[in-house]
This record gives sequence, structure tokens and C-alpha cells, in this order.
Amino acid sequence: MKRKPYPTDLSDEQWKLLEPMLPPPEQFGRKRSVEVREIFNALLYLLRSGCAWRLLPHEFPKWTTVYYYFRRWRNAEWFAALNDRLRRILRKRHGREEDASAAIIDSQSVKTSEEGAGERGFDAGKKVSGRKRHILVDTLGLLLAVKVHAASIQDRDGAKLLFETCRHRLPRLFLIWADGGYRGKLITWVAINCLWVLEIVKRSDDVTGFQVLPRRWVVERTFAWLSKQRRLSKDYERECQTSEAWIYLAMVSIMLKSAKLQN
Repeated sequence: MKRKPYPTDLSDEQWKLLEPMLPPPEQFGRKRSVEVREIFNALLYLLRSGCAWRLLPHEFPKWTTVYYYFRRWRNAEWFAALNDRLRRILRKRHGREEDASAAIIDSQSVKTSEEGAGERGFDAGKKVSGRKRHILVDTLGLLLAVKVHAASIQDRDGAKLLFETCRHRLPRLFLIWADGGYRGKLITWVAINCLWVLEIVKRSDDVTGFQVLPRRWVVERTFAWLSKQRRLSKDYERECQTSEAWIYLAMVSIMLKSAKLQN
């Protein structure tokens, strides 16, 4: 009997778009006995609800099976690749070039769970003990790259870690906007090592209280999109690579819901 749908389930239109992008089944070993669509639905449920693996509803495949596919796709960096493919499609439908020429960078410090282990630290500026998420987005707010690391690492050093992972994947990128936390020697480092221009968007000294900064609001909006996923309310993962995979998957989910992508 077909189960009742959850709000996070893929629609037929979304699955039609996503299915050709899925990794092929393994050539050796047992044949695949589960529906990959249900595996993906289970991951979207985990992402949106924030529940533990073992609390996955019984209507889905066994949590161990879902976890197996998640680790396999994470290790193959498939979530990042899927994010790139959907982003290019969406940019093209917005009348943009497939690859971005300008981007915005920012970071977000989040607490880690009590059971979490692995890399973590204390962000003295934001008074947060946990990890820091560094993201690079295009002018539409779509994710170009993400790097998760200990919150104790300063923004300038964290930005280098991020840029080193993506500088060969962004052929058209030329200009990056950032806040004052990235000023200093990083500007020269970016120019020499990445051949990009890092432009600091400064806050006006004449304005008090909240201020919408040019270009900077785009990346803040992306963080707001990501924060709607309860799995990302904290960093529950033991490995930073796993945290990055969930962020890429969250962005995939956001893009799949876009009217531009479905039309």
C-alpha cells in the first residue's frame, strides 16, 4: 500500500528533473532493492525535521539503508555536484550565464550538539562554541561553495580554506564582495592565488542600528533560507564533510522548489 505523503516529499515534476542526475547503480554486488526516490525523500525529511537517524519514520526504507546511501553520495561529493548542476540550470532560466562572475562571501557560527565530536572551537567574537560555516553565493543567492570548520578559525583564514576548495571550479568568477572581517592581507592573497578581486563592503559610520548593506544582504538571505531546515539549527555531525553535505542538500531542496526550475 502506498504511504501517505509528507510535505517534504518530491513532487513528480521535481523527481522528473532529478532522476537523470542520480548516480548510476553499482555494477557489482547485490542489485538495488529500494526506490532511490524514497531514499531522497527520507533525506529531505531528515533535513527538514531535524530528527535523528534512528527516529526516521517506518514508512521510509530502513534508516541504515538511507544512511548508507547518504554516506556513499557524500563521499562521492554528489550533493555538491547536484547543487552545481541545478544552480546552472536555474541561472540560465533567470537569463544569466551558467557560471557566475561575481559572488558574496560570509560566515555563520553555530553551536555543536552535546554528542557531537570532531573539529570544533570557540568564536570569541560571537561567543559561540562550535563550528563556522563559510559560504560563497552568486548574486541570486545560490550556493557556489561551502566550507565548515572550527569556529575558532578567523574569517580571513576560513575564507582561504573555502577559496582553495573552489578556485578551480569557478572559471568566470572575478569579483567577490565581503564585509570588514575579510579586509587586510586576504585581499592580496586572493588576487595572487585566485586572480579575483575581493571588495570590502563597508558599513556607514553615519547610520545607527540596522542597515541593509549593498550586495551583503544576498548572502544573509541565503543563510535565512538554510536556517529553515531544522537539521541545520545546530551542527549535529561528527565530521565537517557531513555538515557540508547537508548544506548542499538544503540548497538543492530550495532550488527544486523554485518556480523557474519547474517551468
